[in-house]
Amino acid sequence: MAEANWYVVHTYSGYENKVKANIEKTIENRGLQEEILEVRVPMEDVVEVKNGAKKVSQKKLFPGYVMINMVMNDDTWYVVRNTRGVTGFVGPGSKPVPLTEAEMKPLGIKKDVVSVNFAEGDMIVVVAGAWKDTVGAVQKMDYQKGTATINVELFGRETPVEISFEEVRRVD
Repeated sequence: MAEANWYVVHTYSGYENKVKANIEKTIENRGLQEEILEVRVPMEDVVEVKNGAKKVSQKKLFPGYVMINMVMNDDTWYVVRNTRGVTGFVGPGSKPVPLTEAEMKPLGIKKDVVSVNFAEGDMIVVVAGAWKDTVGAVQKMDYQKGTATINVELFGRETPVEISFEEVRRVD
């Protein structure tokens, strides 16, 4: 079986959730669960302050676009392309182009298994970047983004700084 990749589909504005639902219904009806693995409308949490009250709401990260993890073949291409609300795949001409690893990483789509030798509460030293040679305790770890948050002293105050896992090592 061919490898599944992430593709971006352009939709009419405001139709992203309808397109997602329609594709998922077609997958179920045609038995394409092995070929079209996942359909996503990327969302982000946005904090809005109205009348002094904070309210967290979801906002579309890319309005007018839906992301699909699928095995590209004539059948899956036809199903997605002919879904109501879809205007086409993103790519030159009519040829869909899969997203690269570098394009997917900031979206948090591909979950690389990251193993690090430190945890929250451990002391680490920054070995690269702007904070090189800074030592701090790990306050928070974000495995999806591949970062650790440490407190550093900046202008006489403790300030949280997010550092990539690749830029730190545990203090032994």
